[in-house]
Amino acid sequence: MVKFRNLLLNHQDEIVEKGNNNKNIILGVEYKSKSELPVIGKNSFIRSNTVIYNDVNIGDNFTTGHGVVVREKTYIGDNVLIGTNSIVEGYTSIGNDVNIQSSVYIPKNSLIEDNVFIGPCACFTNDKYPLRIDYDLKGPVIRTGASIGSNSTFLSDIEIGKGAMVAAGAIVTIDVPEYFLAIGAPARIKPLPKHLKKLNKTR
Repeated sequence: MVKFRNLLLNHQDEIVEKGNNNKNIILGVEYKSKSELPVIGKNSFIRSNTVIYNDVNIGDNFTTGHGVVVREKTYIGDNVLIGTNSIVEGYTSIGNDVNIQSSVYIPKNSLIEDNVFIGPCACFTNDKYPLRIDYDLKGPVIRTGASIGSNSTFLSDIEIGKGAMVAAGAIVTIDVPEYFLAIGAPARIKPLPKHLKKLNKTR
C-alpha cells in the first residue's frame, strides 16, 4: 500500500482537498506486482479517506466525497462525481458526466455509460448464486442518460436502458427497456410519462 505521493502528474497538489482534512488519502494501492500508479486528470478534487488502486484511469474534473474506494482496472471519464462512502469494485467502466451519490455499491464487471445519475444507497450485484455454483460475475449495464433512485437494489446482469428511470426503493430483477420506468418491489415495468422521456441534463 502506497501513501499519497507524487503520481507522475504535474498537478498532483491540486487534486487533494486543501487543509487538514486531506489525511489518509491513498492514491496507488499495489494489488499486484508491476501494477501502475493511477492516472488522474486535471481539475480533480479528492476528499479525505479516499482510496484509489493502481491501474485506474480517471479523466478531468473528477470529484469525490469522503471515504470513496475505486478498485483496480477501472476507467472513469470526465466530469464524474462519486459521493461519500461509495465503492467501485474494479474492472468497471464509467462514462462522462456521471453523478454517483453517497453510499452506492458498484460491483466488479459493471458498465455505466455517459450522463447517468445514481441516487444514494443504490446497491448493484454481480453474483446470481452466491457461494452455491460457479458463475461468471456480471455487474449492471446502465445505458446513457438513465436515472437510478435511492435505496434501489439490482440483481446481477441487469441492463437499464437508455433514458430509463428506476424509482426509489425498487428491487430490479429484470432488464428495464429504454425510456421505461421500474417501480416497486419486485419492480414492475411501466412506460415513462411523456414529459420524462428525455436524457438527463449534463452539469
